[in-house]
Amino acid sequence: MSLISHLQESSAFLILFVAIIGLMVGSFLNVVIYRLPKMMERSWLQQCAELKGESVETLPAFNIVTPRSTCPHCHHKIAYWENIPILSYLFLRGRCLECQVPISLRYPFVEIFTGILSGFVAWHFGFGVTMIAALIFVWALVALSAIDIDTQLLPDDITLPLMWLGLLYNIHGGFTDLHSAVIGAAAGYLSLWTIYWVFKLVTGKEGMGYGDFKLLAAIGAWLGWSMLPLVILSSSLVGAIAGIGLIIAAKLNKSVMIPFGPYLAGGAMIALFWGQEINHVYFGLF
Repeated sequence: MSLISHLQESSAFLILFVAIIGLMVGSFLNVVIYRLPKMMERSWLQQCAELKGESVETLPAFNIVTPRSTCPHCHHKIAYWENIPILSYLFLRGRCLECQVPISLRYPFVEIFTGILSGFVAWHFGFGVTMIAALIFVWALVALSAIDIDTQLLPDDITLPLMWLGLLYNIHGGFTDLHSAVIGAAAGYLSLWTIYWVFKLVTGKEGMGYGDFKLLAAIGAWLGWSMLPLVILSSSLVGAIAGIGLIIAAKLNKSVMIPFGPYLAGGAMIALFWGQEINHVYFGLF
């Protein structure tokens, strides 16, 4: 029996298989989360130098695949067997093989979370194109959330392709129809853009970044305009509770910026998995 047949006929095998793929994707996402902001910073510095008419220093190649991953402390080159999701972390006891400096728990966490989330996608949608599309969507949300937490950036290199992919997937009615997807993309961007300018005019401060607008536009393109109220409401509610909790627990200054991207991503996942049911109940009540 072929692999495709196994995946189609056994839900348990499908969930396990996709969860393992998710672990490997999580390992790759760790690379994206770490390297993409640094790539953006290098690009910005080069652009600034060019605008100033300064000579641009030729730097060694640095992208998602080059150079090989190294320990940030001792620059030990990480071998392939040190990069096996979860297993390598356990074998190395959470420390660099060379300098014994602890490896951040963020790396296995991203791998485990992506693996579990991928398995849940497989269980929820079953084998098919919808499952593959949902996996791409949630993997991008995981990467964006972690980057936003680390740097308070939501890179255009992810948000814009994600928006276009959502529109393309919905051409023939993926998660929603194309009409709803186009309105969702426009409404997603303009809703947060409007809130941003109202807040800025009233307080003189910037309440969020343009990356948040683009992320909600991408979410609208994937899920349609009818899911945007749920995404905004759930993300705002969770974000407010978490923000107040962080301010109280960590005694943070109220003016400290708290990244909103992870909450938008969480709201998008709620809408992806349970949005239809929640909207059905809500509209049924009113």
